[in-house]
Amino acid sequence: MLKTETADLWWKSAVIYCLDIETFFDSNGDGVGDMTGLAQRIDYLAELGVTCLWLMPFYPTANRDDGYDIIDYYGVDPRLGTHGDLVELVRTAKDRGLRVIVDLVTNHTSNQHPWFKAARSSKDSPYREYYVWRDEPPEDTSDEVVFPDAENSLWTYDEKAGQYYLHNFYSEQPDLNITSPAVQGEIAKIIGFWLELGIDGFRVDAVPYMIETRGVADRWAKEFGDPHVYLKQLKAFMGRRRGDSIMLGEVNVPYETMFEFFGGPDGDELTMMFDFELMQRLYLAFAREDTAPIIETIQRRPQLARHSQFANFIRNHDELTLDKLSDEERQEVFDAFGPEEDMQLFGRGLRRRLPPMVAGDPRRMRMVYSLLFALPGTPVLFYGEEIGMGENLDVEGRLAVRTPMQWTDAKNGGFSSAAPSKLPRPVTQGAFGPDHVNVAAQRQDPDSFLNFMTLLARRYRECPEVGMGNFEILEHDVKEVLVHRSTWDPFGGGRSSSVLVHNLSPRATRIKVRLEGVDEGLEVADLVSGERHTIGRSGQLELPVDGYGYHWLRILYADDSRLV
Repeated sequence: MLKTETADLWWKSAVIYCLDIETFFDSNGDGVGDMTGLAQRIDYLAELGVTCLWLMPFYPTANRDDGYDIIDYYGVDPRLGTHGDLVELVRTAKDRGLRVIVDLVTNHTSNQHPWFKAARSSKDSPYREYYVWRDEPPEDTSDEVVFPDAENSLWTYDEKAGQYYLHNFYSEQPDLNITSPAVQGEIAKIIGFWLELGIDGFRVDAVPYMIETRGVADRWAKEFGDPHVYLKQLKAFMGRRRGDSIMLGEVNVPYETMFEFFGGPDGDELTMMFDFELMQRLYLAFAREDTAPIIETIQRRPQLARHSQFANFIRNHDELTLDKLSDEERQEVFDAFGPEEDMQLFGRGLRRRLPPMVAGDPRRMRMVYSLLFALPGTPVLFYGEEIGMGENLDVEGRLAVRTPMQWTDAKNGGFSSAAPSKLPRPVTQGAFGPDHVNVAAQRQDPDSFLNFMTLLARRYRECPEVGMGNFEILEHDVKEVLVHRSTWDPFGGGRSSSVLVHNLSPRATRIKVRLEGVDEGLEVADLVSGERHTIGRSGQLELPVDGYGYHWLRILYADDSRLV
């Protein structure tokens, strides 16, 4: 089987791993994770099967929003390391076959950024146009704020500036004016700078807010006509600087709008986007033990350009938003996975990790992550998912899931030798704390969740059809079981076809499906269990499925020479 496309379009068969450097591993005992510590753990990530490392913001920050309030786009937070440490980290990652992407946060800056300080000092400052201002008191926007516990308006009056400034997030994060040619030039320089240091692309923060027209609509119309023109220009710039670099966008909008952010059928805007719609419907399906929400959602996905891709996830660094569900559907998910008010956030999402949601049931955890890797798209893991880490609900808000990585059962979970009071936030305790959940113990256990996740990553990489191929739902009579087939034959170099089976319920069952174009007598090999099954007449495949069971079935064509 030719592998050219999996190399050229590396993001379509990647395993992406997101982490915050400050909570991953502390190498010098000061209580804060650092780049040197992460470099020491690159071999662990490579062994896990990670192929792309996504670094959350490591720039100098006022630390009002866990690093997303940036003071210097070209700098490195001295708590975390230096530019030299970063270069060594990137070099080490690439030596082990990992690409590295970083957060691009250009919807807003910190109010401590030199640009904003200069902007508010005088209307004649050249930096004044870097931000969005208004003279008149704003209309009521309290129902639009992202953080209703902290803000009641999207506008804040600045005494020194004598005007109101726009902020879609915290008031300490004034929005940049993307219509400003100077701002556009700065963003291009930022991108160019990090590409020169060996970065492979960017996870782009809050893209819809970045190109919104509030307060600057007239200028948008005059300069661009359509805000998406700017995204096309930015993507083209990246292509000129580094042809295989990517933009992975945070775009929580309906599919019809997402398609626009991809650049439509041409795919000339964002390379990848997180599939928030599918994530939310997955949790609804898990709560109902019914595959219908998954099937309906995937079938609504738009047909993307060949080089565009969806990114799938079970957990990310924010709350698990359920904003695309109806009130009744959202309540179903709350009842199943976050019944206590403290487990929810703003009434719209969950601030939990999956293992505590399912009471640590290893069967259910394995089924869910098997499904994550089996779905069409690129899987994205949040650090600690591979060992089944839980959240710490004693930690405020979204930070409940951003606790220190649990390496051993020693002090601070092996994250740091410092006093617990010096850590960025406390280590998770209880049944999901490091006494019970840690890397060291699971590396020694062949049946551990870590080793299962490593196997999933390997099988996913060995089956390019899963992430890149044509997708079809296979019909049968058991609503709790999702069966789909992925097929890939891009250059006529030999077919790759797999059948993926997942039971969302605890009840064992049997399924019978028909595989079009598959001859009687051919075998399918289960890439997880090692079992084999034979295709019957007219392509019929019948097999048992355990409660919360799963199968990765490779169709063994005569010309398939790959290992199974």
